[in-house]
Amino acid sequence: MNDTSHTFAVILAGGGGTRLWPKSRTKTPKQFLKLTGKETMVQVAAQRITKVVDWAHIIVVTNKMYIDEIREELPLIPPENIIAEPEKKDTAMAMLVGALYAFSRDPEAIVMNAASDHVITNVEEFVGVMKAALLVAADKTHLVTVGIQPTRPETGFGYIKIGELLKKVDGTLSLFKVDSFTEKPDVITAQSFLSTGEYFWNANMYVWAASALMDAFKKYMPEMYVLTEKLSRTSAENFHEMLPDIYSQVSAISIDYAISEKADNLVLIPGDFGWNDVGDWKVVYDLAQSDTNGNVVLNDDDQPLSLLINSENNLIESNGRLIALYGVNDLVIVDTPEILMIIPKNKSQDVKKLVEKLKADGKKEYL
Repeated sequence: MNDTSHTFAVILAGGGGTRLWPKSRTKTPKQFLKLTGKETMVQVAAQRITKVVDWAHIIVVTNKMYIDEIREELPLIPPENIIAEPEKKDTAMAMLVGALYAFSRDPEAIVMNAASDHVITNVEEFVGVMKAALLVAADKTHLVTVGIQPTRPETGFGYIKIGELLKKVDGTLSLFKVDSFTEKPDVITAQSFLSTGEYFWNANMYVWAASALMDAFKKYMPEMYVLTEKLSRTSAENFHEMLPDIYSQVSAISIDYAISEKADNLVLIPGDFGWNDVGDWKVVYDLAQSDTNGNVVLNDDDQPLSLLINSENNLIESNGRLIALYGVNDLVIVDTPEILMIIPKNKSQDVKKLVEKLKADGKKEYL
């Protein structure tokens, strides 16, 4: 797709990232952390997207409490393109609002949706797949999802099963009709999925014409469509002013439940570009460069302090003070000014249980 004048990108940057607690907290969720280098995850995501669209066509949908942080970290995005959600209403509303804003700017808008906290190692391949998806979405009849080629029987992701092969896009990438969705299967089911070659991870990586998404909401979520449709016909200033009243009335629902699992015009392009959603501390460990003993020591400083003896395969997120280990293996140790967390690396997904306990105990100051 050579003509990108109608192409917009919507970055979703309102998530919490509780499985990366205590580093990721309400005030500093994971998209604002430097987990894979010297830049925050949202900065990396935006720069990657500029290889497809220009800064003026990037829209960020985020929680109202993160507006100043987004403006500081992404100063090249026009301030009016940063949409403050008054309250969390899940991905259906976030993606719809992004598309409506793009449509208000350009009724011919084609929108690619991207998360602010994903890692992609092969950017060139990512750009090629997204351009192919944009080419398909430009017909304004199909909703396109990019399914991630699975590399392991992961139980923390949703899966998309493909149906018939529709065609080749640009003569190289396959385009499939979507058959069905499965949310976070057990390991035996996930293994069976991989053996068929018919299942892809669901990364919530969607591409569509703004008008096509509006039509889908009109058909499958008519109440939400009626409440939001007026946003497509207003100025940027009025768009932002109208959001609090609209958000107070709409339901909270994911895009998968609202649209994807119902739509008969959803198609899939496979993506194999080194994708990961950095969902827990074990993933952070796997993505990082370890020393000869398999230990990973991270910190915002260039040279974090550590003393490691007879200790292997640990992840240490340092807060600047010396972390000393002797005779321990396979741990995640995260040190922050207020909290020290230690957990077996293979239990990384269970960090959310600590967060849930803090919520139940009313200890909001630690969330």
